[in-house]
Amino acid sequence: MICLEINKGDFVTRKSYNHDTVFKVISIKDGLYYLKGVEVRLYADSPFSDLVKCEKPREDDFFKGERGTKDIVKDDYFYLPGKILHIDGDSEYLDKCLKFYKSEGVYAIGKKIKEEDMYEQVGLLLKEYKPDILIITGHDAYYKKKGSIKDNENYKNTKNFIKAVKAARNYEKSHEKLVIIAGACQSNYEELIMAGANFASSPKRVNIHALDPAIIAVTIALTERNKEVDLKSTLEKTKYGKDGMGGIMGNGLMYVGYPR
Repeated sequence: MICLEINKGDFVTRKSYNHDTVFKVISIKDGLYYLKGVEVRLYADSPFSDLVKCEKPREDDFFKGERGTKDIVKDDYFYLPGKILHIDGDSEYLDKCLKFYKSEGVYAIGKKIKEEDMYEQVGLLLKEYKPDILIITGHDAYYKKKGSIKDNENYKNTKNFIKAVKAARNYEKSHEKLVIIAGACQSNYEELIMAGANFASSPKRVNIHALDPAIIAVTIALTERNKEVDLKSTLEKTKYGKDGMGGIMGNGLMYVGYPR
């Protein structure tokens, strides 16, 4: 059955990309449909002829943490997972992440802030909430036609993420005391790591799932402080593995106490 009408708010896929990503139509202007990925942090535009209307995707249950606090063995010890501060340029993706943290029993504060304003506010937020883990994400893109992947001018928001990471590191220099996870789709991975991020996207300049940074954060938050986080297996939990996210080795951030 051919759909003769696609409106704002409808869910669609693109024929030219073999229907690989589900988008929501966010606006229509001058014959172009402007789209936002439902699960992938991606903006796009498309003519009507390339679109196929589809059903709203079910809540994504592919990404489940290795274990949440609900799965910790009830014994004589008590457990205090690391605390997360998540700054996101997109409110819908942020809400998905906050639901995920709640489902895994990890305390998180979420703040929706435009990418260009993040660096101005991150220091104040860190001082106020004193998190163990900071996530800085939103939207990004590498514009291949502009030139080299090494030039930050060729990215949508990488420069803004770098400024925010540096501002956070100005507040807390230790990678062990504050774990920073930064970047979005196709971000300049190498520059974000050099700026001070523990984890960043995207080594192969691919798109990332909305929950990828949250998956890594939860894994770290639920690993004991005296145990090293398995870097490779942590990255394998994300949608595109080491192509989408990368980082440095380090320990978990969960306190274990006794008695209960």
